[in-house]
Amino acid sequence: MKVIVIIPAAGLGTRMAPAGKKTAVTKQFFEINGAPILVHTLRVFARNRQVNKIIVALRKTEMQQFRSRLEQERIAEKVELVEGGEHRQDSVANALASLKAAPDDVVLVHDAVRPFVDDEIIGNIVQEVEKRGAAIAGLPASDTIKQVERVAEGAIITSTIPRERVVQAQTPQGFRYDLIKRAFDGAMADGFTGTDEASLVERLGESVWVVMGSARNIKITTPADMELAEFLLAQTTHH
Repeated sequence: MKVIVIIPAAGLGTRMAPAGKKTAVTKQFFEINGAPILVHTLRVFARNRQVNKIIVALRKTEMQQFRSRLEQERIAEKVELVEGGEHRQDSVANALASLKAAPDDVVLVHDAVRPFVDDEIIGNIVQEVEKRGAAIAGLPASDTIKQVERVAEGAIITSTIPRERVVQAQTPQGFRYDLIKRAFDGAMADGFTGTDEASLVERLGESVWVVMGSARNIKITTPADMELAEFLLAQTTHH
């Protein structure tokens, strides 16, 4: 059994740009401590002993420059680059199409801008996928969650959702290869776009289990997240 990681990194990440400005650098290439966020993320998986292969989906214009960066990092032999698509789902589909995998191989899909994932979360998800077929990292919701109806002037609460019934999804999201392939093929055939990989598997009526994520496993999407990321990285390097 192999463990293959897919990192969709072809997105534009507009929320990272200052208000009213377009940024030439996409969020996964913003630098913390002299390395792009994507490289920090890749380092975690490249040094993980369970991971056999990493596929990164990039925009075509960014592939050559990034390949040079991988050579500098000395992790190029574990990483393969494929061309990403317009949306996350297209990028993951392209990565899956490039794969030669056995039905019970484990495929993990991870956000390019979640560099603080750790070996414990990765290991727990791989273990759960081996046992159950599909699992994601998630955090219990700490805030009260309200369901709302959007109206022209704003939003009106329609109900309060019990916190114990809600988790905030993180990545990695892990699946047996045959299951994720079936989920993506079905979504493509029906023209369905999901919010994440798990939603495509749920659509098949399959169970997706939740493994405890971490408050450190943040997704860097805004300038404020960059400040937190720099703080977390400083903590990590001092330990």
